[in-house]
Amino acid sequence: MRRQLAPALRMLLALTLVCGIIYPLAVTGLVQLGFRDQAEGSLVRRGDELVGSRLMGQAFTAPEWFHPRPSSAGAGASGSLVAETDADGNEVTGADGQPVLAPADVSDVANNASGSSNLGPTNPELLAAVDERAAAYRTLNGLAEDAEVPVDAVTGSGSGVDPHISVANARLQAPRVARERNLAVEAVLELVDRHTEGRSLGFLGEPGVNVLELNLAVDAASR
Repeated sequence: MRRQLAPALRMLLALTLVCGIIYPLAVTGLVQLGFRDQAEGSLVRRGDELVGSRLMGQAFTAPEWFHPRPSSAGAGASGSLVAETDADGNEVTGADGQPVLAPADVSDVANNASGSSNLGPTNPELLAAVDERAAAYRTLNGLAEDAEVPVDAVTGSGSGVDPHISVANARLQAPRVARERNLAVEAVLELVDRHTEGRSLGFLGEPGVNVLELNLAVDAASR
């Protein structure tokens, strides 16, 4: 028994050292050297201010912002940027008249869950929600009642926090954002083109626009 126990303990200690300490430290070190930005969460900063991650969608709802995909996530999911409010619930604006943004309160776990609706494609509740979103999208962006609406403008992603929208969706929102910010439509469309990302690995998926990065660029252009 003792002859079997001693080698087993040595093997346990050796594997614990290699798999529990050496390997994790080696992988962490290599990732920090070659992929530090990704390892830290692909964080996005405005100056010294941390405003989010380029991998997580945020709940932009005011008309002067590009809007992300619909989501079943709570209003504070993924640390969304929201307009600061005073004690009376009024939006706080800066010297430039634009809302002052701050990360949403993430302490309310029930309001911060992310995910899809889990409704099937023929579910009456989902179909009604899509029709309602399409009508609201057309009204908000000044489109004709029978205008085609991009699919990603009326349906959510599986995670509920997709950071990208389609190029078509962004370009349809551009005139509204330009009008709200007193910018030329051409200038806003140029920002959309500048922040359009190609297919993953050159052939997977479709080109998309990162909403957070585009909104920060538009905000900077309007200051």
